[in-house]
Amino acid sequence: MDFLELVRKRHSVRDFLDKPVDQTVLLSVLEAGRLAPSACNFQPWVFIVIQKMEGREKLRTVNDRPWFLSAPVILAVCCDRSVSWKRKDGKDFGDIDIAIALDHITLAAAEKDLGTCWIGSFNASEARKVLRLPTYIEPVAFTPIGYPASSSFNKVRKSLPEILHWEYFGGK
Repeated sequence: MDFLELVRKRHSVRDFLDKPVDQTVLLSVLEAGRLAPSACNFQPWVFIVIQKMEGREKLRTVNDRPWFLSAPVILAVCCDRSVSWKRKDGKDFGDIDIAIALDHITLAAAEKDLGTCWIGSFNASEARKVLRLPTYIEPVAFTPIGYPASSSFNKVRKSLPEILHWEYFGGK
């Protein structure tokens, strides 16, 4: 599959089939995240895979949307703040590194016909408790992973001329 075709294929899925994800396929998807680039190659990501029903039920306090909890796999992507690279002005690049890794994961999942949905809206303090995170590990995002119940979707994006500037902001 051509890369742009893959990017066009990837979309947010909120309805999953009750079908387990093969462990080999899941590990392949996670490998894509492991191989992602990071600032100074510090690789501050921590992936926590929740597959058992009891673990997914505990996540109800983190995000109680039924479609989130119905996916056969829920992935928590966390940042190890003790190793994330910080710019001289103090900006922590950990969130950017996590975003790159999770983007690799979502694209790899789409390539395997799996659906994902980037979740940034969740109760972080509950996530810390449920995932038993030490203080230096921060939950950044979640994604359910599973087979989409539907193959239809409407991906709306701005056109390139709406977002593109040449040489400076406003340049044509």
